[in-house]
Amino acid sequence: QVQLVESGGGLVQAGGSLRLSCAASGIIFSRSGMGWYRQAPGKQRELVALISSGGMTNYADSVKGRFTISRDNAKNTVYLQMNSLKPEDTAVYYCKAPTDYWGKGTLVTVSS
Repeated sequence: QVQLVESGGGLVQAGGSLRLSCAASGIIFSRSGMGWYRQAPGKQRELVALISSGGMTNYADSVKGRFTISRDNAKNTVYLQMNSLKPEDTAVYYCKAPTDYWGKGTLVTVSS
């Protein structure tokens, strides 16, 4: 079955960086567009970044220029490099694979 396992979350001060990873299994990863989403307390889940099977990327306006999504098809892993973190980036970050598979999430907390 499909499994998505996120890692790399934690507590960081504002202005710091974190790198999230999502290891995928049970899918043809190299042919799959992947996404990162996040859900802050009391808010709806929102798109953070997408990467197509061919490596094209798309970002939410709120993270453009600060976050970078990438993929390593040899490792079946998608990454989210997060720089210049802000307190408003605090959320549980989820990895998504087509068509509607989700990981359990990893918590990112940014302190001011």
